[in-house]
Amino acid sequence: MKEQTITRSAATKSLTALAALLLAGSLTGCEAASHVGTKLAEAIGDARSGATGAPSAAPAEAAAALAQLETIPVKGRAPKTGYSRDNFGPAWADVDHNGCDTRNDILARDLTNETFKASTHDCVVMTGTLADKYTGKTIEFVRGADTSSAVQIDHIIPLSLAWQTGAQQISEEQRKLLANDPLNLMAADGPANMAKSDKDAATWLPANKAFRCEYVARQTAVKAKYKLWVTRPEHDAIAGTLDGCR
Repeated sequence: MKEQTITRSAATKSLTALAALLLAGSLTGCEAASHVGTKLAEAIGDARSGATGAPSAAPAEAAAALAQLETIPVKGRAPKTGYSRDNFGPAWADVDHNGCDTRNDILARDLTNETFKASTHDCVVMTGTLADKYTGKTIEFVRGADTSSAVQIDHIIPLSLAWQTGAQQISEEQRKLLANDPLNLMAADGPANMAKSDKDAATWLPANKAFRCEYVARQTAVKAKYKLWVTRPEHDAIAGTLDGCR
């Protein structure tokens, strides 16, 4: 079922409350930071649904994201030695046990006007329309060997980047959850996703400037949730983007 979109005013009110809690110190520790960051990223996205042009997130939203960022350690990037996609479990595992794999769950969440393959209990998405957040384009998705790649599922924090910023040190189960977490996943324009590859915020940001606030807020939330760190250039790029959102 599609998530209900809340209004900008409602989202701003919720973010103001979250920001006040975080900045006042009422919520502390990694779990609290992760919770606030997750709700922050969701509310920024909800508040900006339908918005166009340059980022215009409310000051409370940007302040809360910046406060979350400061809870994340800053370290150098670890070597990529030993990285494999297999370190994060089977691709598109059904971690929520709803009978559908993660790729189809995200397609169903992010596309509109979807159709599904018969006899799959509305699991296998066959067609749909994507309002792509990375480019601002509208893309018609059609499942098929020659067409599926037009819409890809992107990891907001690429798995290779995660591996080099702390994922080597978390459990196999946590890595599997990271690879399949809806907070860290988004249907996206295939070429834009390929261009992003495993780059961090210091080396790649969406061409669609209206999405950059939510993008870096979600990156921050994922880093906090899975106890990953940021590099100094990554930290500064995220902070600079969020500061511009205000």
